[in-house]
Amino acid sequence: MPLISIAFVAFVLGTIQGCPGKPNRDAAERYVNAWQDHDYAAMHAELSPESQQTIPLEQFEQSYTEAEAIATLKSIESTEAEGDETVARILVTARTLAFGEVRHPLKVTFDADGIAWHTSLLFPGLTGDEELTRTTKLPRRAAILARDGQKMVDGPSFAREYPLGDSMIDVTGTIGTGSQLSPENQALGFSPGEPVGVSGLELAYNSRLAGKPGGTLFAKPSGSGTEGEGRQLAQGEPRPARPLKTTIDPTLQEAAVAGMSPYVGGAAVLDARNGQIRALAAQAFSVLQPPGSTMKIITATAGLENEEVTMDQQFDYVTSGVADGREIKNAYNELCGGSFVEAFAESCNSVFAPLAMKIGEETMTETSEAFGFNRPPQIWNAEGQAAVAPPTPSIPKPGDYNNELGVSGIGQGLVQATPLLMASTAQAIANKGVVSPTPIVTEKALQADSGPVRVASKKTAAQVAELMVAVVQAGTGLAAAIPEAQVAGKTGTAEVGIRAGGEVDEEGNPDLIEDAWFAGFAPSGNPKLAVAVMVIDASAGGGTIAAPIVASILSAGL
Repeated sequence: MPLISIAFVAFVLGTIQGCPGKPNRDAAERYVNAWQDHDYAAMHAELSPESQQTIPLEQFEQSYTEAEAIATLKSIESTEAEGDETVARILVTARTLAFGEVRHPLKVTFDADGIAWHTSLLFPGLTGDEELTRTTKLPRRAAILARDGQKMVDGPSFAREYPLGDSMIDVTGTIGTGSQLSPENQALGFSPGEPVGVSGLELAYNSRLAGKPGGTLFAKPSGSGTEGEGRQLAQGEPRPARPLKTTIDPTLQEAAVAGMSPYVGGAAVLDARNGQIRALAAQAFSVLQPPGSTMKIITATAGLENEEVTMDQQFDYVTSGVADGREIKNAYNELCGGSFVEAFAESCNSVFAPLAMKIGEETMTETSEAFGFNRPPQIWNAEGQAAVAPPTPSIPKPGDYNNELGVSGIGQGLVQATPLLMASTAQAIANKGVVSPTPIVTEKALQADSGPVRVASKKTAAQVAELMVAVVQAGTGLAAAIPEAQVAGKTGTAEVGIRAGGEVDEEGNPDLIEDAWFAGFAPSGNPKLAVAVMVIDASAGGGTIAAPIVASILSAGL
């Protein structure tokens, strides 16, 4: 037994002596593994207490973020660490966008209780008294194409040209230079003073359009202040990106911009069969407003789908209805009623506000969210979504209506929408009850990660389409009619506030600021295009202002 004990102790001591520095090598590997995941807090935790005081976490993270942006770093790979109690070496491969691969050992030294911080840990190939610098060259910026292959915008960043006219700018957006260069654009190879995308597709797909930058990455003495001096770490050649093809129809885009030219607001045109964006004019997805009675498309869908109303149901002719415990008036205090078809065609608030109450908060929210409320517009992938950051159309969650369910059913109160969303709402009805994603480019990787959603049965969608045809044939939407096809649609006039300094009429009503809306599709029997128009602070209602704009767009497209 004594001999066995002595042998075991000798084995353990031999194992420990045979793996000098193992705990430190493990720490070095954890440090680099955390770097691969951009987990700067975990990296900082591996530093010794003295080093943590020398470079606090916020400064530590900023140092790495800046170095990675200069290097246009894409990813990090590493091998197992080698070394002893004081020094560990890990072969690190840094893959960069502009300079290719940079492969050097990373030297990690240790204090008694952790990694000793020094700036050479910021990037493989640096020494303790060096920092990264670079010279970069961007390739010619890629063109943006319409769906038929025509160039909507072309030319170098400093001199973009619009062969199809300025109406394309509402989609392509513009490029420009800011006072400061963001880390994201620095990481794409941009240098201060170089133009980058600032709106539209130029912003959402800036990295895609910019192509692969080139240049030289240097390690220079810290504090030397001269860019481009020092040891060369890597070099790469610029490579332009292929043109970016969109789903935009130039004829429809020009018609939408022309229709909106006298007004503030927006217009959106979709392919009724698949949801692809065919045109966007002005503030088609960037401004939220109450959608007014275009919301009744959704309220009617929820009511019919859940058997809270029928197509032949009759309603009294009245000037107002009661919802949320208060009186809801019809527009201009008009008598309104008859069959459900007539009530929809004449946009009777006295019918639809009480109908929203019957539908209930849960179903109203659920149906609206299926159409696209309470989620960002489905135009771009995550990178484009983050860059443009469009507002999210909204409707209250159950329990949050605060006695405004009835007015929500007529597109007032807390409901907020965009022309793009209401065009998508019309598209869902045209597409037999299925709302489609609304991509603006043809590349799958650049589209939003979403799929079609059924919002209603085919039967309900057909019934709502019948209601929308009645609006244009015999209701408030007569001005949307066109000779080329039968239009199905819904007018909307949303009250958004009281005009400052406005006059009060003879009945004591204040001068209201109103938006004019129209959402619809055509041809009604074989839908091809879905459209929505919003005019902010309009001089008249949706049937007078927005409907003719929709008619002009549909005529141009059909």
